[in-house]
Amino acid sequence: MSETKYLLEMIDISKSFPGVKALDKATLKVRPGSVHALMGENGAGKSTLMKCLFGIYMEDEGEIYLEGEKVRFANPKQALEHGVSMVHQELNQVMKRSVAENIMLGRYPQKMGLVDHKEMNEFTKKAFDTLGLDINPKTIVEKLSVSERQMVEIAKAVSYNAKVLILDEPTSSLTDREVEKLFEIINLLKSRGMGIVYISHKMEEILQISDDITVFRDGKWVGTAPASEMDTNKIVQMMVGRTLTNRFPPKENTPGEVIFEVKNLTGRYAPAIKDVSFELRAGEILGVAGLVGGGRTELLETIFGVAKKASGKMLLHGKEIANKDEKESIANGFSLLTEERRATGIFPVLDIRQNSTIASIENYRSGLLLSDKKIKESTKWVIDSMSVKTPSQRTLIKSLSGGNQQKVVIGRWLLTDPEVLLLDEPTRGIDVGAKYEIYQLILDLATKGKGVIIVSSELPELLGICDRIMVMSNYKVAGIENVSDIDQETIMHMAGKYL
Repeated sequence: MSETKYLLEMIDISKSFPGVKALDKATLKVRPGSVHALMGENGAGKSTLMKCLFGIYMEDEGEIYLEGEKVRFANPKQALEHGVSMVHQELNQVMKRSVAENIMLGRYPQKMGLVDHKEMNEFTKKAFDTLGLDINPKTIVEKLSVSERQMVEIAKAVSYNAKVLILDEPTSSLTDREVEKLFEIINLLKSRGMGIVYISHKMEEILQISDDITVFRDGKWVGTAPASEMDTNKIVQMMVGRTLTNRFPPKENTPGEVIFEVKNLTGRYAPAIKDVSFELRAGEILGVAGLVGGGRTELLETIFGVAKKASGKMLLHGKEIANKDEKESIANGFSLLTEERRATGIFPVLDIRQNSTIASIENYRSGLLLSDKKIKESTKWVIDSMSVKTPSQRTLIKSLSGGNQQKVVIGRWLLTDPEVLLLDEPTRGIDVGAKYEIYQLILDLATKGKGVIIVSSELPELLGICDRIMVMSNYKVAGIENVSDIDQETIMHMAGKYL
């Protein structure tokens, strides 16, 4: 039996899939009452290790101890019953049902053979009270904000009397204020002796909330150290095996003449943008900042024709365009990388080839057939240029890590050779090394005269690669400034202008 100073021990865990060894004798030890950050590049094995713990995967070798007792969970239900809970990066919720129904999913209380809604709502209210949350158990989940949905999932996980809580990229869609609330809850759980495994690519966040940090690289354990002894440079060096001297590539693009104009653009269906006007120049990277719910995503969707416009004009090279739908937008030289990768980005049951080439499929026609040779060549370009970690082109995209899925989707849009590239949170859930590669690709496109509009919740990212930043507030433009004339504090003030 293992010593019990650790709440959780995962020792020499290995796991292979066809063509790839995802974990190679990986180890993780979590102390009670601590936040243990698990870090590594996309594909390093972080999520695979947690899925082995949670009973989604069966490890090929190695041992797992919980409070000194050896365990091996056959499924998530067993893990939950033993006090191991997991909040996934992509929230899996029944959107049309109430908060209480989601909290109690799979364990509805019954009275005389019927679901006891009164007990269910009371149980949910108590679960929220213990975390200091003010959410009505009867509210339908789709009416909640992303941060509220996140809190519901955490409350659900804790309600299983969790001893170990796994949080996978919990702040990827949260504002700074919402992150503070999440950290308050994490510290509360920590004070109760819970062990929290925290997966994130955000360095400042990791150093702020963690007690211990473990780094993986290529499925192997690289090292573990107290957070107090680590800094960003040390973590990056352990993650990528080299020193990353600069966070952003050098800017060599030179914005030229105006290629795209938006004049008084207003969306048709709420929530919708209101009277938005701006210009985009050839070779320019225009950042879009603002709070979650400020209209950033709606702006890109209206330009691309996913959301319908009520009024206003769009001009490309001085000629008015409609972009009535996605097909017309692609034909006009626009591409849109969506924020919700899983819901609107990937085709999970298709392989990498199909996911890479589906937006430009007409380019591969040879008579009535598709040219397998051309598709293979284009997919190879996506995999090589985006550094996608995959056993083969035929691997289903759902088998890849989240970050590698994101790389494939970005590669898909680059294959369309867009004139205007719309990017919504392009580096969400992506490690620091891969972020640098994506920044370089964006800057290369700008150097070639393309226009790029990028939405991001990470202000240092916008300040690091953009030429100008447009701030949205309550679906309106609060202002547009050159990067040299603006800072994070000013952006946040502008984001609250119309609230």
